[in-house]
Amino acid sequence: MRIAYDFHIHSGLSPCSCDDMSPNNIINMALLKGLDAIAITDHNSTLNLGAFQQLSINKNLLIVPGVEVTTKEEVHLLCLFESFNNAKGFQYIIDSTLPKINNSKSFFGNQLIYDHMDQVVDKYPLLLISALSLTVEEVVAEVSNLKGVVIPAHIDRKSYSILSNLGFISPNLKITTVEITTNCNISSFQEKHKYLRNYRKIINSDAHSLVDILERESYLEVKDLSCESIINELKSFVI
Repeated sequence: MRIAYDFHIHSGLSPCSCDDMSPNNIINMALLKGLDAIAITDHNSTLNLGAFQQLSINKNLLIVPGVEVTTKEEVHLLCLFESFNNAKGFQYIIDSTLPKINNSKSFFGNQLIYDHMDQVVDKYPLLLISALSLTVEEVVAEVSNLKGVVIPAHIDRKSYSILSNLGFISPNLKITTVEITTNCNISSFQEKHKYLRNYRKIINSDAHSLVDILERESYLEVKDLSCESIINELKSFVI
């Protein structure tokens, strides 16, 4: 089946995101835009996934649990999981590798934790846009152990991407899917990086505000509408 997706959305837990990026607002906007599946990918945290999990029970929208990790090399990686429990397992790894630097909300923004009623129940104290002490290779290994998939984020950008910071994608990582931005000229990008032709390329919004969430414009063929099917497809090689 063919599904419309947006696998890169930040809630108000990400300091660079709008405070109205609450669970109900995000889900309802995604439904209004006709999406079948979305992923919540806050910077270095899964702590808002519980509210999304609770809300998804009664919504005609699949929530894929995820996180956007900043590696030791300051590379952004999308990490998506088959289950909320596996994503929560990754939170323990984040907690042990995130630098103990306090967030300055006046400079970086709020880091809001919501309940399923969109009430702010806490504010995360440590700065979530810091780089973890894990390398790209180590993140891939940890996520693989939790049956997840790693997708290098916005690889066509000039900062915080695996190409801008490392120059290439090592075949040892066994990456099969990469993310490009909505502004990417795919033909010229592939001409410049010919070895990337065989990688699956997905386009997400990287939404930090409600209006940025994608319409029905990015599609993925999957066996069925489930996190497991989506992860399996994103892990598979392009034929």
